[in-house]
Amino acid sequence: MRVAVDAMGGDHGPEVLVEGAVAAAREKGIAITLVGREDVLAGYVEHYDGGGLPIDIYPASQVVDMEESPAESLRHKKDSTIRVAFELVNKGIAHAVVSAGNSGATLATAIVALDRINSVRPAIATIMPTLKDPVVMIDVGANVDCRPHHLLQFGIMGSIFAKRIIDNPRPRVGLLSIGEEYSKGNLQVKRAYDLLAASELNFLGNVEGRDIFKGDVDVIVCDGFVGNICLKLSEGLAESVLTMLKTEIKRSLMAKIGYRLAWSAFHRFKKKVDYSEYGGAPLLGVNGVAIICHGRSGPRAVKNAVSVAHELARADLAGQIAEALKQDAVRLSSAAT
Repeated sequence: MRVAVDAMGGDHGPEVLVEGAVAAAREKGIAITLVGREDVLAGYVEHYDGGGLPIDIYPASQVVDMEESPAESLRHKKDSTIRVAFELVNKGIAHAVVSAGNSGATLATAIVALDRINSVRPAIATIMPTLKDPVVMIDVGANVDCRPHHLLQFGIMGSIFAKRIIDNPRPRVGLLSIGEEYSKGNLQVKRAYDLLAASELNFLGNVEGRDIFKGDVDVIVCDGFVGNICLKLSEGLAESVLTMLKTEIKRSLMAKIGYRLAWSAFHRFKKKVDYSEYGGAPLLGVNGVAIICHGRSGPRAVKNAVSVAHELARADLAGQIAEALKQDAVRLSSAAT
């Protein structure tokens, strides 16, 4: 299974992307195709001792800027690194794509190049830490306006993905709302509740925002508007807590001594809330594997994203989702009407 890496995107440029890709090839033996400017990428591969590893380079002359419109990039940048990477999957040369570039362009290009599974709304799933096992939240940004049957689709796709993450054949599914009671929520959430309850999913009901990190469910379903706010709020809170802890530790000698004594606990906490541990967020609902990384991703995040992409391609996640949606096609069709 070969992973195509958009090696020119992201906030930090190609160096960190190549470093992370080389680490994945060296440590995991994953075959990788770096997509971008050959002269630039070849230099970084050599710099990080990537010679002899299963890494090749596929040329692409254009890069989609982080602020560029997805529609404009599709229309005017046919040879962009994102477009070429997905075309490699479409042609069977690669089996998954990893990109830390423009997430909107990545989403749009994936849909155009790979097409949707059973006409579903593709959604971005992310893994979030909890007091217990990690939880999958879907959608976290692909769809800001959803109908109830889209949330049912997200629940089905999120459950298939969660099976790979938590190794549980019956992931527990919760619907994010403003209260646990069935009567709470807007019309979209109430209708989605009925659809999820009538499905074959292991649906437990509504969950509130304060329940996200408890770990009592394995999949949390929401629309992309709410999900993206939750994701960004969680990232900002984790960074702020770590910054505040560092500030307080520096205030006194006793605090510094206490930190030294509890260093391992602080290190484990930091690792648990670090998004780079999970690599990136898979785009579910397209005929292939696409991992969308944070624009600020460093080498460790890229390495882990490549590893996740390889694992999901090997497990044929898209095929599993297609089969699950096919089984639920009648219910989805009636819900849409």
